[in-house]
Amino acid sequence: MTSLAERLVPDELWELFRRVVPETVVIRPQGGGRRRAGDRECLAAIVFVATSGCSWRQVPPVFGPAWPTVYRRFARWSQARVWARLHRVILDELGARGELDWSRFAVDSVSIRALKGELTGPNPTDRGKSGSKIHLVVDRNGLPVAVAVSAANTHDSLALQPLIASIPPVRNRRGPRPRRPGKLHGDKGYDYPHLRRWLREHGITPRIARRGTDSSQRLGRHRWVVERTMSWLAGSRRLHRRYERKPEHFLAVTAIATSLINYRRLTK
Repeated sequence: MTSLAERLVPDELWELFRRVVPETVVIRPQGGGRRRAGDRECLAAIVFVATSGCSWRQVPPVFGPAWPTVYRRFARWSQARVWARLHRVILDELGARGELDWSRFAVDSVSIRALKGELTGPNPTDRGKSGSKIHLVVDRNGLPVAVAVSAANTHDSLALQPLIASIPPVRNRRGPRPRRPGKLHGDKGYDYPHLRRWLREHGITPRIARRGTDSSQRLGRHRWVVERTMSWLAGSRRLHRRYERKPEHFLAVTAIATSLINYRRLTK
């Protein structure tokens, strides 16, 4: 019978995670002590928190490690950028199998309410309530390629350049590692001449809706994929509201959610 930890962290995902997690050697000069909690059980508990939306104190004892151990492991891995490396490894596997379509990307953002912490600000779409914003760029199939977080009052246009610059060079089935899409689709929030000029200078054809010209009644033939990916992110209930005080922890939960989306495509 498959345990809960094995269902949340299948063997394929565990093998990918082992490639990025730093090895920990525990040395007790005095000898004795309890056995260190397993990384796979801690990872399963972290995935459970990210997907179910429960607090760290509500981690079920069925996983084995106590919730303080799970949280410390999460904080340590977040500081070591393990989740970003896991996202990169899964992207490399997708690229090697030809699953990533670099012909056109789409970019968008979504705001969520935040309780406290850095990178929060008054949300202009939520009556000025404190919130944070998730910026996402996806490929033609809607697979997340790069993600970033900011305060809710950060204009989308300010996040476009660093978001595109953060796209990693990903393995390809043949030839060099691509890093820039052929075209980039965005809504009217990115309609600025300097952004169009910057994209063209980097070999990207801008396909951005123009204010006062293009209709906003429909998402368009290509931009709908990023809206669908935003709904996939909502499957991680920890992202319904920001509870993490530290921005690196909030970004880590977002990276976990995007990695799970890409992993599901990898196992199809």
